[in-house]
Amino acid sequence: MDLTEGFWDNRYKTLDIGWDLGKISPPLKNYFDQLTNKNLRILIPGGGNSYEAEYLHHKGFNNVYVVDLSKTALKNIKTRVPSFPSSHLIQNNFFDVDMRFDVIIEQTFFCAIHPSLRLSYAAKLFEILHAKGKVVGLLFNVPLKDTKPPFGGCKKEYLQHFNPYFDIKIMEEAKNSVVARQGKELFFIMQKKKLNH
Repeated sequence: MDLTEGFWDNRYKTLDIGWDLGKISPPLKNYFDQLTNKNLRILIPGGGNSYEAEYLHHKGFNNVYVVDLSKTALKNIKTRVPSFPSSHLIQNNFFDVDMRFDVIIEQTFFCAIHPSLRLSYAAKLFEILHAKGKVVGLLFNVPLKDTKPPFGGCKKEYLQHFNPYFDIKIMEEAKNSVVARQGKELFFIMQKKKLNH
């Protein structure tokens, strides 16, 4: 299974990006509209064309970062939003990120990585979040594909991955998904646990 930089970049070059809504996802817009601290350090991993980053940027959040393997996807953001800081568009593997954040936004990245990496993903989120940091976003609540992305899942499985590291504040069916995803998405907010060593 080829989930390399070349694979993802080619998907953006050929517009083979069925997951891309072409706009901010309504549940995330709703969440962002409730945020008041414009100085939060926010990461969107596997952000792709990242309409979420664009929305936050235009709302005055100046510490928004997007990490993606695809150079084309990051270029698309810069073309659409010339004022977005180039240094905040990071072409890299999420698992190699070594900065710290207050909030990490999950939007179709979890379903794009191979399911064997899900526990490592949860551990990486924990590692790069500040104390009391949050992960907020959407997860598919349907079995999707086994051999290529998007890989699906269910709440029970997700809780197994995240419970060791996070207090799950909410994980429920999203109420305002786009039509094509209604009944198929879980909206969640979880906070980094204080682990006792």
